[in-house]
Amino acid sequence: MPPGSRPAPDLPEPLAPLVDAHTHLDACGATDAASVKEIVDRAESVGVGRVVTIADDLAAAQFAVDAAHWDERVFAAVALHPTRANALDDAARAEIERLARDPRVVAVGETGMDYYWPGKLDGCAEVEEQVEAFRWHIDLAKRLRKPLMIHNRDADHDLLTVLLDEGAPSAVIFHCFSSDANMANACVEEGYILSFSGSVSFRNARELHEAAKLVPDDQILVETDAPFLTPHPFRGAPNEPYCLPYTVRALAALRDQDPTELAQTVTANAERVYRLPF
Repeated sequence: MPPGSRPAPDLPEPLAPLVDAHTHLDACGATDAASVKEIVDRAESVGVGRVVTIADDLAAAQFAVDAAHWDERVFAAVALHPTRANALDDAARAEIERLARDPRVVAVGETGMDYYWPGKLDGCAEVEEQVEAFRWHIDLAKRLRKPLMIHNRDADHDLLTVLLDEGAPSAVIFHCFSSDANMANACVEEGYILSFSGSVSFRNARELHEAAKLVPDDQILVETDAPFLTPHPFRGAPNEPYCLPYTVRALAALRDQDPTELAQTVTANAERVYRLPF
């Protein structure tokens, strides 16, 4: 069901402090400073005081950096999405690196590997192109000493192999973690950070539920990945950063934690991993 086919969720009961570790403000409808402010104001009203907006192509990368300069509550991450890795020519590499050096850019991402879309999506990068681009983004993150934000879809083993082969940056974030407990354990052992989205609230996501339970407190983040993956019971509705408290409460219930304490934990983690100003 595409986002937006149901009415937008009501504002949740506030839960603070929170950082949306991965969202797409442009895909949520933001086009300028005023619309960015409107979305972030709505999020801040329920405790989500800061957001990291993510790029998946060059236009989105420029927008993300602009948005981070328009509003002090917004930070950016830039990269080419794995499905667009075939666009990573020399000019694109130069532009991504230029943008990634901006002080408002707190991560290189989202990059990684996606085995779901090749053959299904017109123009999607092939696996070999994704691997080459992933290796380049890993190197960029290490050179700039910024966290690497990973997109992983159906590529667990091969993605970990590339990370091991290249040597991971000091901070690695698996955005929208959606794998099972075995993958979670493998990531935890390497010191990687797992970020959970609204999918962790889905009733049929049993393997993900088990994975979410075993992540140590200091290796966990929360995100919306808005406008996608709106948390239960609002699947199919448009997602925005203001919806994050729904996901945090669902995650806290799975982990048998107090939601306020979990909010404080994940916010401290975001501040540490992204080096956000306090």
